[in-house]
Amino acid sequence: MSSVIRHVTIDCLDPYALGSFWAQVLEQPLQPEDFPGDPEALIAGANLLFIRVPEAKAGKNRLHFDLQPQDRTRDEEVTRLLGLGATLVDDRRNADGTGWAVLADIEGNEFCVERSKAEREN
Repeated sequence: MSSVIRHVTIDCLDPYALGSFWAQVLEQPLQPEDFPGDPEALIAGANLLFIRVPEAKAGKNRLHFDLQPQDRTRDEEVTRLLGLGATLVDDRRNADGTGWAVLADIEGNEFCVERSKAEREN
């Protein structure tokens, strides 16, 4: 019998804060039993588990998320995520509309925002 990935676990300093950030990004709720100060938080619909660790992130991620907006453009999504507290790390968007943006979440974990499916079809 094979194994399945139950969760993608993200080590962090504040599971509730980071989980809340990603819950807003993905527009999916944290579990109702999660609360500020909790040592873990879960976005069940995305199988993302946030676990408290004592040390801050150091160095570049070895794994990151590539987000593809579903109901807005890449640039609209970048603007929305910056409003949620993300920071722009590297802007790789091109004048012809191709490319992506590298952002970091509130604890410095890098992720990319790609073009939407509709933008790719044009």
